[in-house]
Amino acid sequence: MNAADDEHPPASSAFGFRLADVFAASSYQGNGVAVFVDPPRLTAGQLQAVTVEVRQFESIYLWPTQDDRAFDTRIFVTDRELPFAGHPILGAAAVAHERLLFTEPTGVPAGEPVEWTFRLGTRAVIARSVADGEGGFDIETEQGRPSLGQPMPDSYRERIAAALHLELGDLDPELPVHWVSTGLKYLMVPVSGAGLARARITIPDFEELLGEAGAELAYVLDADGLEGRNWVNDGSVEDIATGSAAGPAAAYLVRHGRATAGSTVSLSQGRFVGRPSTLRVDVSGRPDDITRVVLHGHVCLTGTGTLDRTPRP
Repeated sequence: MNAADDEHPPASSAFGFRLADVFAASSYQGNGVAVFVDPPRLTAGQLQAVTVEVRQFESIYLWPTQDDRAFDTRIFVTDRELPFAGHPILGAAAVAHERLLFTEPTGVPAGEPVEWTFRLGTRAVIARSVADGEGGFDIETEQGRPSLGQPMPDSYRERIAAALHLELGDLDPELPVHWVSTGLKYLMVPVSGAGLARARITIPDFEELLGEAGAELAYVLDADGLEGRNWVNDGSVEDIATGSAAGPAAAYLVRHGRATAGSTVSLSQGRFVGRPSTLRVDVSGRPDDITRVVLHGHVCLTGTGTLDRTPRP
């Protein structure tokens, strides 16, 4: 490729994306995600490079299938591919619904739900979208039956508290520390409201400490205030709204009597990074047998972008 070609890439190499704000009452709130629909079939390394380029915490890539309501799907954060994530699925459903409004001959009336399937490897994630009539979308996604780990001993509670810049007394003495998963294993660390405000990851080997409990990530949860926080494991970035943790957190609250099965648990996140978000979760079953978790969120479509060329393989 000569210099002129580099300055003027062929049009066929360009591909676009939509910016969606998820768990947001309005644009510029909630958790942003870049949604790519039918991009080139790039390698994992190239998709990783695209994710870094657009500088969203997560990006989701959708390829149409023979079923016009189903997509082959991949999700990336800035340093790796994820097997599952919550808020990108909600953003993707909103973008897919928006496209449907412009392609269906009769349109889709506001208030009429559309069901989508997102195929992440061997896992199929179902989401339902409804246009709210004001440019936004209400989305729900099935997170399935949660699995729960065993409570960790007091010695571990003290170590995890210290790793999060907390004292043992900042942890809720009535609630255990253990992982809960609907796809990713989140260590639930129950804290006071003051503890939530002070929490941060302080040790370089935090991921190893989580591994001792069988967990992959941590979710610091104020069970009284119904507010949570989550970071990447090196502590460098705080997530705005963690959809893949909201279902496990709600299941945890029901399991331990802090919320009622059959009701909607409304969790707050993002306050400490200036992006207030609301994550709503329905939990079905009994405290000792939780059968179904459904995550809800409002999505605003905020922008459009185009990349003029694909990354080098």
